[in-house]
Amino acid sequence: MTTTRRTLLAGTAAAATGAAVGMPAAQAHPRHGGSKPKPTVVLVHGAFADASGWNGVAARLIRAGYPVIAPPNPLRGVASDSAYLASVLATLGGPLVLAAHSYGGIAVTNAATGNANVRALVYVAAFAPDQGETLLGLQTKYPGSRLDESALDFRPYAGGVDGYIKKDVFRGVFAGDVPRGTTDLMWAGQRPSDLRTLQEPSGAPAWRTIPSWYLVARDDNVLPAAAQRFMARRAGARTVEVGASHVAMISQPAVTADLVERAAR
Repeated sequence: MTTTRRTLLAGTAAAATGAAVGMPAAQAHPRHGGSKPKPTVVLVHGAFADASGWNGVAARLIRAGYPVIAPPNPLRGVASDSAYLASVLATLGGPLVLAAHSYGGIAVTNAATGNANVRALVYVAAFAPDQGETLLGLQTKYPGSRLDESALDFRPYAGGVDGYIKKDVFRGVFAGDVPRGTTDLMWAGQRPSDLRTLQEPSGAPAWRTIPSWYLVARDDNVLPAAAQRFMARRAGARTVEVGASHVAMISQPAVTADLVERAAR
């Protein structure tokens, strides 16, 4: 490799470090009226989804001048997913706001603990567990969830067993207020979660020391609204409710983006 090429690659790597989606490294932290930099917003998806579920929210935040990154959530296990997210956060400088959907909530609850750059947590129909709690325990704490074994297809893989929501119930269970054409695509591209995540206990929660916000989806058929309200109250979260299915960030992107901006301010 020539000296010129090595220099070019080194410069590219340096520019990439800390840069956010759609923003050059030098502009990774736009400023509020020339004073404080705007925080980087990290959007974390949950199970049966991917980062594209945040597109409507991300577009609004980017237009408002926020650096945005929506990393992949591996969906392999609570401890490993949280460690992966923590490693991503470690590459981002400046203040951070973490917004999580569904299972993504347990990842940010663990990954943000001890990270002084994280200034706010935003839960969107998301799990906000206390230490030792599990996804299954919180999902079934109150009646109303339609996501049970009968709604899932199970597919073994080399490291365990993945769960997928069945096609005939996907829209009703997961995204009842999203057009069928869209939910057909969401079903086809859904990211499965290893079943072990359901009963893996969470660690020390970041919401005990970091201010939090919560968007309650009143028509949620995955995580009952009563469970969402319980977790929001316990975390002392500033709470907004919206008539939406589990994927409130898709069906109500403006409301979701507004809550993230409130947290960012």
